[in-house]
Amino acid sequence: MNAPLDTYNNPYIPMMAEIELVEALTERESLFRVILPEPLNHRPGQFVMAGLPGIGECAISISSGPDSGRILEMVIRKAGNVTGVLHQLNKKDLIGIRGPFGSGFNLNDFRLSTGNEDIVIIAGGLGLVPLRSLIIPMMENKSEYGTVHLIIGSRTPKEALFRSQIKQWKQLQDCNIIELVDDADFQEWDGEVGLVTEPIHRLILDEKKTQLVLCGPPVMYKFVLMEIKMNFNIPDEQIYVDLERRMRCGLGKCGHCQINHVYCCKEGPVFRYSQLADLPEALT
Repeated sequence: MNAPLDTYNNPYIPMMAEIELVEALTERESLFRVILPEPLNHRPGQFVMAGLPGIGECAISISSGPDSGRILEMVIRKAGNVTGVLHQLNKKDLIGIRGPFGSGFNLNDFRLSTGNEDIVIIAGGLGLVPLRSLIIPMMENKSEYGTVHLIIGSRTPKEALFRSQIKQWKQLQDCNIIELVDDADFQEWDGEVGLVTEPIHRLILDEKKTQLVLCGPPVMYKFVLMEIKMNFNIPDEQIYVDLERRMRCGLGKCGHCQINHVYCCKEGPVFRYSQLADLPEALT
């Protein structure tokens, strides 16, 4: 793990981080906590390229808060050759990390001091993973933020992530958390059954002082935004969409994440909805 400090400023060269913990969250997802040679200094919503020399790398959302120092947390789904190899790693093994990359959230946009009263965060499936990097600083400094409405959707109870941490968040003042699954299928579940669109009309919001954040599978955006527009008049510039997908190099070189003239890995993955008005392909 020893290397000249200027090496870490080269976006093409990964720093080798030591794995501190690998914890299975579901049948396919595991939480990786690694110790970096130096702090990542990331913003909520950014991502890294994680991999191994000679094997390959893939874009992985940062799931730890911005004040985590040399600790980086990622949730990696076993879904291909590279992630399959990463899932074979254990504590003390090394993993290559490049980044952070992409745009992120500015926490000042959500603080009470800037006039905000309500924050609505809607996460579907793995959408909770990148949004956790935004939620953590809000929960750790709750007095600086207004009421947080957090709607979390999963397909089944077995796929629900961070349940114990969510229970802790529910104890905080001015924190309204709704957990849903598409189908409980006779499994033990103490949340609601339904889609993430269903609780939206029940929210009580000050529309002009509300910030809305969305992240999930592409099919979710259309229906969530439709439901939001039917019930509230939240300006498009106060709606954020995290398009955590398509990234391959992190540097805008390969073109894999290109949406017309926009490179998602550089100008995104966090966009204001007003920025996507001329990019309908971004939400499909």
